[in-house]
Amino acid sequence: MWESFGFEFINFYFIPGLVLGCIYALGAIGITLTFGILRFANFSHGEIMMTSSYLTWEFIMIFTSLGILAHPLIGAIPASICAILLALFVDRFFYKPFRNAPTIMIVIASFGMMLIIRSMVQVIWGPNQLTFVKGIAKPNAYIRDLTASFDFMLLIPNKHFSILIGTVLIMLLFNYLLSSTKIGKGMRAVSDNPDLAKVSGIDVENIIKATWIVGGFCAAAAGVFLAMDTQFIESTMGFRMLLPMFAAAILGGIGRPFGAVAGGLIIGLAEELSAYPWFGDGPVISPGYKSGVAFSIMVLMLIIKPSGLFKGKVF
Repeated sequence: MWESFGFEFINFYFIPGLVLGCIYALGAIGITLTFGILRFANFSHGEIMMTSSYLTWEFIMIFTSLGILAHPLIGAIPASICAILLALFVDRFFYKPFRNAPTIMIVIASFGMMLIIRSMVQVIWGPNQLTFVKGIAKPNAYIRDLTASFDFMLLIPNKHFSILIGTVLIMLLFNYLLSSTKIGKGMRAVSDNPDLAKVSGIDVENIIKATWIVGGFCAAAAGVFLAMDTQFIESTMGFRMLLPMFAAAILGGIGRPFGAVAGGLIIGLAEELSAYPWFGDGPVISPGYKSGVAFSIMVLMLIIKPSGLFKGKVF
């Protein structure tokens, strides 16, 4: 039974789906925070993800030129700082002037910012695909003899371990931020009712800055994890991730960060498992159409339950 079903299903569909779901979850956190606090869809979020992966690659090249063999997670530390500064810069000079403008104006501004950031990356690093990590990621084999005729084997490469463990650590840190810190409680208050929060003495502008810092950090982590998983980077990778991340945010509920995490995991698993040959005659959906699964789930959720699984906001 394990050889005919479990080995292929777990190692080639479930674990990759879980890894993809972690990447979607981290990216969806920034989207749902921005939507919940600033009340607009930030289309440039995916480009911040993409930029952080290029910056990580650049820092790795710098470390290598200095004779230092650096892991992508090491290069991700200064890259995440740059991504946060980029998010704050974009908010200060491009979004803040539209704080009291109609929502459609800031949405269009975010779409324009998406194109600006992508063009900037193409000018600096070129439009061609770059290899993020060279070589083939050899999986680690974990075998356990449960019975004489049943061997349990998992094939998990180190990059997947790093992504899964890194996501769990970020989620724990994020949970502590929201539940146990003053700035986290302020973020929740502004998300629930910004006018009441302002009257209560909360500095809304500081909360907005904190939102961009958290969103920029999560976007940077998602971008680096995506580059580690695919082992290459290119200038449209952020845009390709945008729809699944929006679908994850809507599925979990707008303004519900942990709902976005759940939505990301569901979308990632749904995309990968939809390509599994459930009926033995080839994949249910061709792998080339997996992105349509995220879009279908998003549309169905908007029709059936717009508030999402965790009863988020409906604007």
